[in-house]
Amino acid sequence: MFPHWKKTPENEQEWLQALADLARHLRSPEGCPWDREQTARDFATFACEEGRELIEAFETSDNAHVEEEFGDALFCMFGVAAAAEAEGRFTLENALRRAHEKMIRRHDHVFGETRAATPEDAIAMWNRIKQDERKTKN
Repeated sequence: MFPHWKKTPENEQEWLQALADLARHLRSPEGCPWDREQTARDFATFACEEGRELIEAFETSDNAHVEEEFGDALFCMFGVAAAAEAEGRFTLENALRRAHEKMIRRHDHVFGETRAATPEDAIAMWNRIKQDERKTKN
């Protein structure tokens, strides 16, 4: 039996792990032939489609529908990660670490010395940091 099916997850962290495990399982030999056939790029395309459906759900003001579409989009991203891991592109753990580090770095107006007084200040600071990052990559 697959580990996360042994008991119902009890908190956010366990649910996130269960979804990551499920995406990996679906790509395993015991999983789904269709899921195994998809590439990370394929799942990224599906995630974009689910993102559009999420936006449409917000326009209906039906919170249950929004929640469902959010879950679908998130699960597609776990599909991207599972396929990317299998393709040797990246691991979910490294991608999560990089995203966390980037969000801290880009929110210098929250975590650094300078504070943003307005949303416009925050965006300007974000864009400046992003521009500086691009310069150092080139």
